[in-house]
Amino acid sequence: MIRIEVLDAEAIERGAGDLGTILLDCVEGGASVSFMEGLSSHDAEAVYRETADDVLAGHRLVLGGYIGEALRGTVQVILATPQNQPHRAELSRLLVHRSARWRGLGRALVLRAEREAAARGKTLMCLDTTSGSLAERLYAGLGYQRVGVIPGYALHPNGIPSDAVFFWKNLPAQEALPAM
Repeated sequence: MIRIEVLDAEAIERGAGDLGTILLDCVEGGASVSFMEGLSSHDAEAVYRETADDVLAGHRLVLGGYIGEALRGTVQVILATPQNQPHRAELSRLLVHRSARWRGLGRALVLRAEREAAARGKTLMCLDTTSGSLAERLYAGLGYQRVGVIPGYALHPNGIPSDAVFFWKNLPAQEALPAM
C-alpha cells in the first residue's frame, strides 16, 4: 500500500499542489520545518517549484511517499555539500500529512532516502529535528546517533523557540542505482 518514489523536477512541478498541502498541514500541526503560521498555499507550492530547480541541478533529491495513489509524505536529501565533504548528505524536511501518520510512511521515506544517498556515494547522513518530537524517536529507532541539542535553535510556527537535536548515521556502501 505504501510506495516511495524519487521525484524528478517535472514530477515536483506537477505535484507542487499536493506537496504544498503536505507542507501546510505539517506547519499547521506545529512542525518546525522552516516556516511560520500564516504560510499560504501559494507560497507552499512555490517552495516546491523552487526545490525543483535544485533537483534539476543535482543538488537535492525529493522523494514522495504514497498511500495508495495519494501523495501523503515527502523527504529531501541534500546532496550538495562543501568540497571537503563529498561523502556526506543531509536528510531534510521529512513531512507526513497528519491524516497518514502511524502507518510506516515516515520510516519508509527515511529508509529509501538512505538507499538513494548511498547509491550516490554518500556514506554519512546528518540531520536535525525538534527535540522531544516523534521524529526524534523515529530517527533514534532507525539507528541514528544523537550528537546533542542546541537550545532555541529555531522557532515553532507559532513563534515559540524550539530546541533542535542533531543526529548522524553511517550509510553502507551500495552499488550505484541505474540512472533516472
